[in-house]
Amino acid sequence: MSVFLILTVLGVLALAGFVLARQRAMALAGGDARRLHSRPNYYGWHGSIMAAVPAMLFLAVWQIVQPMVIESRLSGMFPPEMVQDDSARTLLFADVRRIAAGLESAIASGAMSADEASALDAGAVRDRLAATGVALGADVQPETLAAAQEYRGLATVGGLWRTVLVLALAVAGLAYAIKLTGPEFRARNRVEGVVLALLMLASTIAILTTVGIVLSMLSESIRFFGMYPIQDFFFGLTWSPAFQGNSQLGLLPLLWGTLYITLISMLVAVPVGLFAAIYLAEFADARVRAVVKPLIEVIAGIPTVVFGLFALVTVGPLVRDWIAMPTGLGNSGSSVVTAGIVIGILNIPFISSLSDDIITAVPQSLRDGSLGLGATKAETVTQVVLPAALPGIVGAVLMATSRAIGETMIVTMGAGAAAQLNLNPFEAMTTITVKIVSQLTGDTEFNSPETLVAFALGISLFVITLCLNVFALWIVRKYREQYE
Repeated sequence: MSVFLILTVLGVLALAGFVLARQRAMALAGGDARRLHSRPNYYGWHGSIMAAVPAMLFLAVWQIVQPMVIESRLSGMFPPEMVQDDSARTLLFADVRRIAAGLESAIASGAMSADEASALDAGAVRDRLAATGVALGADVQPETLAAAQEYRGLATVGGLWRTVLVLALAVAGLAYAIKLTGPEFRARNRVEGVVLALLMLASTIAILTTVGIVLSMLSESIRFFGMYPIQDFFFGLTWSPAFQGNSQLGLLPLLWGTLYITLISMLVAVPVGLFAAIYLAEFADARVRAVVKPLIEVIAGIPTVVFGLFALVTVGPLVRDWIAMPTGLGNSGSSVVTAGIVIGILNIPFISSLSDDIITAVPQSLRDGSLGLGATKAETVTQVVLPAALPGIVGAVLMATSRAIGETMIVTMGAGAAAQLNLNPFEAMTTITVKIVSQLTGDTEFNSPETLVAFALGISLFVITLCLNVFALWIVRKYREQYE
């Protein structure tokens, strides 16, 4: 049974648990809800939770553990040279899983039987899978095919046990909930405790995800610095990767391009976004605000690849033909200015919405007091409202800066891929994120500094954005005004 069908059955059992537990509580109370410790719906929710939640948690753990157990058992089928390091082992088992999935698909479509999938040789399996659209390629090793056949068999058995155990646990949980149901049972306390535990679990997962991201980048970065001098990476002035060796992997050209493009984007986004927020919060009437604010926020929903096409087709040629070529500063449509302008447009709704909310939160009494003392509307905005909202606005700008630093698609299409130290904003440059993508593009193995440098770039970018976010939070907390 597939995971989707299992979840469907669990949903049905949860619904049945709600109905049965609620009915049992009311029946034991003689139909009088006042005799129950909790409201009847709490008994129903308890039955639903006991029928679904333990089984779903068990299913999640099973889905994580089963592939690890199977791969551990299959590791002995390969000679040591095929699994000599973690990267080779990861790529090898990716092929095993792909072929195993192809075998399962062929069985489901009727192209072969389960016995044939376990017994056929490489040539026969290749021909059968080709009919289902799965191409093995000529370089598939016999060991890989044998492991895929064994993987499919173990996964099938594991899936059967998974289904039986999950459904048994769900039925047992439902029966246990119904047994506990009674007038004196504190159903509300149990339900609220489960909900609190789920909320804590969600928070823990979020924290552990961040920790996992950092550790994964850090571990590969340590491998990179074991192959490439750390001082050459952080202080090198040349970025020239070559997978044949003799690469120069200096961070500074990429860091310069990242900061240069981010600076121009902020010069575009901050004035436009802040002025739009001031207008909407202080000067626009309700009808104009109801129309203009959603129109500005629509920009945030446009995919960045569309902005990249806009930079490539429209902004780049305009900057080249109207500014760069007439002034003799460049003749390319891909430039720092092109990417900076488009990223700035992308960040306008981010700054505008946050600044608007912050300005609107300033107490009306401050405005009334200023106007009562004879100040004009403009003077009230510039000398009272904005100073009060300044910490929040600064925080919004710094968070928008972090977003601009991490942009990739717009830079790829609008700024080019040239890693260079240049003050001319009409020349093509690139950023850290673009080079992370380029170094990991294609069928590469994590056993060379030219590939592992992507993780060193990633951890460097992570530290930069983390520092900006921490600084933004510090600014907001230090200068935040508290109003009664």
